[in-house]
Amino acid sequence: MSNVRRDAPRQPSMADVAARAGVAIGTVSNTLNRPDKVREPTRQRVLAAIAELGFVRNDAARSLAAGTSHAVGLVLADMSNSFFVDIARGAEAVMRESDMDVLIVNSDVDPDRELHNLTLLERTRVAGVLLAPLDTPLARAELLPTRAMPTVLVNYESPTGAVSGVVVNERHGGALTVDHLVGLGRRRLLFAGGPLFLTAVRERRDGALSAAASYPDVTMTTRETSGLTVAHGRELGRELAASAPGTFDGIVAASDLLAIGIMQSLRDVPGFSVPDDIAITGYDDNHFASEGDIPVTTVSQHGEAMGRAAAELLLRHISDPHTRPSTIVLEPDLIPRRSTLGADWHAE
Repeated sequence: MSNVRRDAPRQPSMADVAARAGVAIGTVSNTLNRPDKVREPTRQRVLAAIAELGFVRNDAARSLAAGTSHAVGLVLADMSNSFFVDIARGAEAVMRESDMDVLIVNSDVDPDRELHNLTLLERTRVAGVLLAPLDTPLARAELLPTRAMPTVLVNYESPTGAVSGVVVNERHGGALTVDHLVGLGRRRLLFAGGPLFLTAVRERRDGALSAAASYPDVTMTTRETSGLTVAHGRELGRELAASAPGTFDGIVAASDLLAIGIMQSLRDVPGFSVPDDIAITGYDDNHFASEGDIPVTTVSQHGEAMGRAAAELLLRHISDPHTRPSTIVLEPDLIPRRSTLGADWHAE
């Protein structure tokens, strides 16, 4: 076997393009970056040389040399959750309007991967970072790995106020679900969700408990779950099915997936028909919530609006590094569906 090293073919450089087109390197640079400064015949000659040589400009290297970038990073906690996809869609729309690209990385609910993604974006020298984080010490830290770059938190508020952010009024969202259920005549309520060290879950619970306490004939019990997925909902649903029917007539689930799992376990269980015997609300307006036999009443956080607001805030920090950190609070809305309204609900 030959051990002769075969190096990869050298990529054509800007100098090669200039030589092929018979122009100065500066003319090639202007053709790529400021085409209005190049006469049309010359520009066409440079573009032909680029095509013949297969030249690809290195934007990352260009950004490093110039100290600028035309891209921002977006770190998402979990792209399997459509809420985070909506955030990305809103952020991308705003950045596109400003001729900026968005580099999206997914942490997949892994704190170590989240940290890796942040340090990766810092090395890439993006112009700024949008971080939709996990509820971890990293997000709560006063100094993030991206401290050298403008950073905006999405769906999380900096406890120290050192970093700008866009959040939803979670307590109000929790209260909306209780007011809705009570308005339908439900009085024996259960809040289900967890773990409660998650700020969003805890605030949703607190808002629900506060609203329930304002009604003299309403009771609310809390059942902490170890997660917010369909599997966690099924587990809780099995526990409820083993209890006496009528113990609860309304459930406030801290996520749509949790609500879906509960309904799956209660399906066909006598005394637990949804919503005749027990009405269920979710949270997040996950795209799955509007599907299935029993679409889930949910609280919408308006992910796209959050993404847009966060992107606009980041652009302000990029254009003026001295912009003071601030937090934008958006209000959620309740979307009633069949899981609480039953036959009275009709899809629009």
